Amino acid sequence: MKRILLLGTGGTIACKRTPEGLKPLLSSEEILSYVPASKEFCSIDAIQVLNIDSTNIQPSHWLAMAGAIEEHYEDYDGFVITHGTDTMAYTAAALSYLIRNSKKPIVITGAQKPIDMENTDARTNLADSLRFASHSQAHGINIVFDGKVIAGTRGKKERTKSYNAFSSINFPYIAMIQEEHILFYLDDKALITEPVRFFRRLNPNVGLLKLIPSTDASLLDYMAEHYDAVIIESFGVGGLPSYDREDYYRAVSRWTSLGKTVIMTTQVTNEGSNMSVYEVGKNLKKEFGLLEAYDMTLEAAVTKTMWILGQTSDPQEIRRLFYQTVNRDILWKS
Repeated sequence: MKRILLLGTGGTIACKRTPEGLKPLLSSEEILSYVPASKEFCSIDAIQVLNIDSTNIQPSHWLAMAGAIEEHYEDYDGFVITHGTDTMAYTAAALSYLIRNSKKPIVITGAQKPIDMENTDARTNLADSLRFASHSQAHGINIVFDGKVIAGTRGKKERTKSYNAFSSINFPYIAMIQEEHILFYLDDKALITEPVRFFRRLNPNVGLLKLIPSTDASLLDYMAEHYDAVIIESFGVGGLPSYDREDYYRAVSRWTSLGKTVIMTTQVTNEGSNMSVYEVGKNLKKEFGLLEAYDMTLEAAVTKTMWILGQTSDPQEIRRLFYQTVNRDILWKS
């Protein structure tokens, strides 16, 4: 029987009603008590890492989760993290960079309704996660939600209320779970040949600028004073506006002259960016050597950049690491 460690971090799954609204109050042991049948196929211990609304998640919390898994890694066959849905995709991506080459499954799950409610998705999601974490073919960091297994770098919350809240962006599902059955679409555990590796540093000084028509380029100047890297969410396949002046050209030039990192991505959820298509993107990318997220999710691009800047400040090494595929995060690198 597989040994699984449940790590509680809060979120809706752990919430109870209070006069101020839903608040995470249930412990990991209390959450576990709602899925007693899971003990028929695995032995489960539980610890509490955090107990907060996932809106309050910060990079320091990702390091705490990774540290807890590292501390107990040799003692268990798999790990399940219960987490709020709002920032779950960021946490799953961050853990994908902090924990590499894990032959043991590390599952992140949660719910749209608290586990103590009569009508809730929490009990199914938790039972599915424990079952997946107990499977011999499972490995690495994945989200398990609504019967879907999603690579940790490919998840995105696309619905605020529905049970099918998460989708896998620009990548197929790893597996599907129906009651006691797990159907794997990707079975590549045998390809892991290097030992597990844990990282302990992140640089949170990464900013995001989402463009709207008329966004003033002076925002980039302001951000250059406060961040080591900026991710620009542009329109369509990617580019920067010129308007009447060359303000964006000047602002990007300043960023690169300071030795800071500029990454271009798209606001469009599916199919990724390609700055080489239009003049508004091609010339800028070529002149300044801008990085491009291509088919990566925003959550992966943000957390990967934090991880990279925690390891190095060398521009060439930053570029190499950004385009290195980790947990299926980027496939298209033209």
